[in-house]
Amino acid sequence: MVHNASLIIHSARQLVTCASAGSVKRKDALKDVGLIENGAVVITDGLITSVGHTPDILSVYSADQMIDATSKVICPGFVDCHTHAVYAGDRVHEFEQRIAGATYMEILAAGGGILNTMQATRDTSQEDLTELASARLDTMLRLGTTSVEIKTGYGLDTATELKMLRVIEALAERCAVDIVPTFLGAHAVPPEYKSRAREYTELVAKEMLPQAAAWYKESVFAKRDHVFSVDVFCEDGAFDVEQSKHVLEAGQALGMSIKAHVDEFVSLGGLSLAVGLHALSVDHLDASRTAEINILAQSDTIGVVMPAVNFHLGSTHFANARGMIDAGVALALATDLNPGSAPCFSMPLILALACRYQKMLPAEALNASTINAAYAIGMGDSVGSIEVGKQADILILNTPDYRHLMYELGRNLVETVIKRGKII
Repeated sequence: MVHNASLIIHSARQLVTCASAGSVKRKDALKDVGLIENGAVVITDGLITSVGHTPDILSVYSADQMIDATSKVICPGFVDCHTHAVYAGDRVHEFEQRIAGATYMEILAAGGGILNTMQATRDTSQEDLTELASARLDTMLRLGTTSVEIKTGYGLDTATELKMLRVIEALAERCAVDIVPTFLGAHAVPPEYKSRAREYTELVAKEMLPQAAAWYKESVFAKRDHVFSVDVFCEDGAFDVEQSKHVLEAGQALGMSIKAHVDEFVSLGGLSLAVGLHALSVDHLDASRTAEINILAQSDTIGVVMPAVNFHLGSTHFANARGMIDAGVALALATDLNPGSAPCFSMPLILALACRYQKMLPAEALNASTINAAYAIGMGDSVGSIEVGKQADILILNTPDYRHLMYELGRNLVETVIKRGKII
């Protein structure tokens, strides 16, 4: 008996499933991309209904729409699990300042950096912010990103942080990518609270977070059962461990999941704090110490590294991804798209950087950018791999070997993007 499906992609030189059997990947599992030669995928009503070798699939299934992927690669859509895609303005002048020798934290201390973008974002309407971010998401989609996390954090006052949440919801309703929201009111101390970081964290905990939680309950994200997280920038010059704990626990008490920016420049103890609070992820990890990496490896928290930041800031020091993987950390990759430290839209570029500077194998990088990244935003059960029952978020790459994603530079190998079973 032949079963009818919506779409069949067949005859792929490589079908790379990144299958994980319901869990994140660690250690040797990260080296297994679930490769099937001459592979095929069957899609029905937006979901994957069968995966296997082409002759076996075509003997059982037919479809009105068929895609011949001969000499090409089928792989999961990328999951970008850490972005700041909603913002106004740019920081090109700071790019020149850094070339001339200024550091990221020096620029922030002088009122630039996050605070520069804060003012531009405050001054820009919800409608204009939505248009700007929508264009960014379209670019990311063309480069293969089919699911993305987006943070607030460029408002730093209640009204603008809530405006950013409304923008993120508007994007979720108009853009093809799946979006998961994160509240990052504690991204930096705004000028009106200069030298009063503790008072500002009180504002975040007692005013911003309750209003954000109330917004979420009525939002499209709650209806879609997407997680809503609270995040904090635990860093010298931003928020210390006690202030970060106050914010994270306030969000957790409101039912929010936890994420945290930690160890980007200095290790303050934020990693252990976040792991102790059962965070979904801890992100950056450039300055993480061996003892804390071992704590992370023994937890369910996912470590997210973002090499575009180091690359863009001209640093020769990158997070020790190789050591983390060897220790057993469930590692993910992300762009950290933002106008200051990582104006990067491309997950393929992240893969290339991670292989070169962080000694990740191509298979490890791909798993870290798909299935592990999906778990880092609470979507591991529905996206991030090509497995029966999952959402059909699939890329067709114009190459016979998936490793060319990491090997080649400056060319977009993503030929076709399929989101929820539909060709975008």
